[in-house]
Amino acid sequence: MEHRKDNQPKEQFKTMIGGQALIEGIMMRGPEKQAIVVRSKDGLVEKVEAIKASKDRHPILGWPLIRGVVNFGASMYNGVKALMFSADYFPDEDDNDEPTKLERWIEKKFGTKAMEQFILVMAVVLGLGFSIGLFFLLPMVVSEYLLAWIASDFVRNLVEGLLRVAIFMAYMILVSRLKEMKRVFSYHGAEHKTIRCYEARKPLTVENVREMTRMHPRCGTSFLFVVMIISILVFSVFSSVLHIKAKLLKVIVKLLLLPVVVAISYEFNRFVGRHDNWLTRVLSWPGMMMQKFTTNEPDDSMIEVAIRSLELVIPEQEGKDQW
Repeated sequence: MEHRKDNQPKEQFKTMIGGQALIEGIMMRGPEKQAIVVRSKDGLVEKVEAIKASKDRHPILGWPLIRGVVNFGASMYNGVKALMFSADYFPDEDDNDEPTKLERWIEKKFGTKAMEQFILVMAVVLGLGFSIGLFFLLPMVVSEYLLAWIASDFVRNLVEGLLRVAIFMAYMILVSRLKEMKRVFSYHGAEHKTIRCYEARKPLTVENVREMTRMHPRCGTSFLFVVMIISILVFSVFSSVLHIKAKLLKVIVKLLLLPVVVAISYEFNRFVGRHDNWLTRVLSWPGMMMQKFTTNEPDDSMIEVAIRSLELVIPEQEGKDQW
């Protein structure tokens, strides 16, 4: 049950610091540094890295719409990398798989670092492919081939979008019930509560963090939910403009439009995250409700991990992380 109180301190500012739950740990990413804190059998393990923003080297990558796709790709890469780092401290005792011939060849020709990079890239590609296949390709195929008797492209796109949302919600609810994921989602709750405490300018103590809500409007779950909704609008507009008849070509065009959907969704989330009024609260409400399934109440040890990971990325110059 969520420990939200009516007299909970209000948000005093909005920070750009965000996080991700890991296996027995949390990654926090600030304007200058990224920190991973894992609670291993031997105590807390910390890893801090300086952030080199791609837009500093190539300003065009920070432009509106373009930055959404770039940041989404970077978030996936950094998230999988951090998850693999945390998993190293909790190896599966039954996992005795030998390296594949391809892995051995890469390690022999290019070294261990290249092999690790290859595995990381493959994990990102496979994860992205699974997400596209389950949440986008499947609803597209169903709407285009099984609902061909519906003449209106708009109605088919609407049914496709509703099916996509239903699959996404069912998937998240099922995952939230897995025993292995319950602790990860509790760390997710600790991450949100700690950032809430920080944005309320309350001292970062276990007691203060515990009293905060575990829902946060600038969450990755909310972003994914927005992607589902924005896709309905984008696909409907382009379908009405392009008038494509071939079903396979429609599916291909929609897949090519996914970066556009991600870009618009990113800008939408930035707008909602930067403002706090009745409109933005209404717009963020569906994503906040989904967090009831993707976050759990954490215990004090999880909150301690979240506090430490946040402390490691708070910039020395006050206000530099203002969003």
